[in-house]
Amino acid sequence: MILQETSSPASVWNNIEGIAYGGDYNPEQWPASVRLEDLELMQEAGVSFLSVGIFSWALLEPAEGTYHFAWLDEVMDNLAGIGVKVALATATAAPPAWLVRKHPEILPVTADGTVLGPGSRRHYTPSSAVYRRYATGITRVLAERYKDHPALALWHVDNELGCHVSEFYGEEDTAAFRAWLERRYGNIEALNAAWGTAFWSQHYGSFEEILPPAVAPSTLNPGQQLDFQRFNSWALMDYYRELVAVLREVTPGVPCTTNLMASSATKSMDYFDWAKDLDVIANDHYLVAADPERQIELAFSADLTRGIAGGDPWILMEHSTSAVNWQPRNQPKMPGEMLRNSLAHVARGADAVMFFQWRQSFAGSEKFHSAMVPHGGRDTRVWREVVDLGAALKRLAPVRGSRVESRVAIVFDYEAWWASEIDSKPSIDVKYLDLLRAFHRALFLRGVSVDVVHPSAILDGYDLVLVCTLYSVTDDAAANIAAAAAAGATVLVSYFSGIADKNDHVRLGGYPGAFRELLGVRVEEFHPLLAGTQLKLSDGAVSSVWSEHVHLAGADAVQTFTEYPLEGVPSLTRRPVGAGSAWYLATFPDRDGIESVVDRLLEESGVAAAAAADPGVELTRRRSDDGRTFLFAINHTRSSATVQASGAELLSGQAFDGTVPAGGVVVIAEG
Repeated sequence: MILQETSSPASVWNNIEGIAYGGDYNPEQWPASVRLEDLELMQEAGVSFLSVGIFSWALLEPAEGTYHFAWLDEVMDNLAGIGVKVALATATAAPPAWLVRKHPEILPVTADGTVLGPGSRRHYTPSSAVYRRYATGITRVLAERYKDHPALALWHVDNELGCHVSEFYGEEDTAAFRAWLERRYGNIEALNAAWGTAFWSQHYGSFEEILPPAVAPSTLNPGQQLDFQRFNSWALMDYYRELVAVLREVTPGVPCTTNLMASSATKSMDYFDWAKDLDVIANDHYLVAADPERQIELAFSADLTRGIAGGDPWILMEHSTSAVNWQPRNQPKMPGEMLRNSLAHVARGADAVMFFQWRQSFAGSEKFHSAMVPHGGRDTRVWREVVDLGAALKRLAPVRGSRVESRVAIVFDYEAWWASEIDSKPSIDVKYLDLLRAFHRALFLRGVSVDVVHPSAILDGYDLVLVCTLYSVTDDAAANIAAAAAAGATVLVSYFSGIADKNDHVRLGGYPGAFRELLGVRVEEFHPLLAGTQLKLSDGAVSSVWSEHVHLAGADAVQTFTEYPLEGVPSLTRRPVGAGSAWYLATFPDRDGIESVVDRLLEESGVAAAAAADPGVELTRRRSDDGRTFLFAINHTRSSATVQASGAELLSGQAFDGTVPAGGVVVIAEG
């Protein structure tokens, strides 16, 4: 095994040049002859970065205390020999069979008491003391063995924490939940106050009386449900921290991360809370093939990932070259779509493009999931596109380290998402992401970049701030949003925002609670709409899902409802605030209505598209510390499109001529 010349690791993530390129590499699935062929193919494709050993525990430690490292030594040495850096995994994402047989108590338990068995992956609970002992053990062995290896650039800790199962109801989970609650509240009476246990005779005399919110005769205590969600997010992160503590001790110079699943589909973990424990943010993203606007969902997920990263560049740890294997109908990506997807992530802040996986498996449940090297080998469209993408990313080396420019912020809070969708709310049709995604979509179509930020984020520098369905909010966060308006931003707050505090207690005195004074309105009563019902608005748009009885208390009506029982009642209001303004939207307009509101807000805030372009062109700009700017223009149509911009086009090496080919991408070094 090759060792570095120095005793301290120097090959870290920040020292990788250019946009890193590669994917999950699972050499344990293949014989030595194929692994040698891989080296040749990796050089052909321009691979520079790989995650290795994610699901290899059973082969690294085939029996307790018996280790087989020869194959991994060979792989690490060979990768170092061709200049490929490695995110080495802790191999803990799937416990080996011998561990499950010896300690079945590590298995996760669901809300109805079902024990989830082995034969798949992620079959452990993060609160298991036994599992943590074994997981930290294999982590330490790996760290000690490879701490000075020249290929090691990053630790890939576990894998997709919370995937498949994110709530845990076993005996150890129950004990850990009680301990977490005691640390949070200090005494049982504080918990009773937070949970409102005077309702339905739910008062507790001690923490030992508390159980997780499992199956019950009727709706469960909302505070209990919310805290259990917080606990599970914390438990997964606390497990991550325990592994990282070992890595920090043995390899203090090597950064650590885990691959998040930040997207519109992942609700269970508070990634803003997790971010402080990750040295670099890494994310996995997969398109839903049936979504006709899947490029917009990709943009939202990338913008959210960048927000979690605090605006810093991040790693796209996984996406697919073509079809996945887990959707009902696994359609392949269209010609050129892989390039568009990959560079869309780069445009929105990724400094690494990686796939699951390097070589397509011939066995196992993911054998029909696409890969960089498909079953058909070199003579395939996928392989040719993989090679072309590698060449394109090399040309984008100047972009690395730059940050996305945005003057618009959308406020996003996992805790508000959880609280807003706990049962017994005014309408099951109010979904946290729906209005937020509708505004993001309208801005995407206008070529306007958006930062997705936490309510506590610094909002200086944003000219437009959108606060959608922020049902629960702290006093400090509400004040932060109000301060943005006073400082000059145009701030829009939507219905069902500011209603509750962090304990899901209603803020008394009238809705919208925490934002009532800022907005200059008072909502007397909610009027959620029945399924299939629409309301006409005074500007000709129609709305659905929600309406309410709004009274003006300092604001002006911009738009009104026109139908009984709310005829003449404001549906959109505006109030001047300091150097800015505060708008209130009391309903969910249709797409035309959303776009009309967005146009009003953009005009008032002075925010414009990154450049003038034909419809169907996605626009994003990144700016480096030295002032250089890079305009990404991605044409999602099947016709050529024009963009008004000038500069050197990095992918072609030519001066930009104003045209983006059908289905193509240009990256313009402006100025």
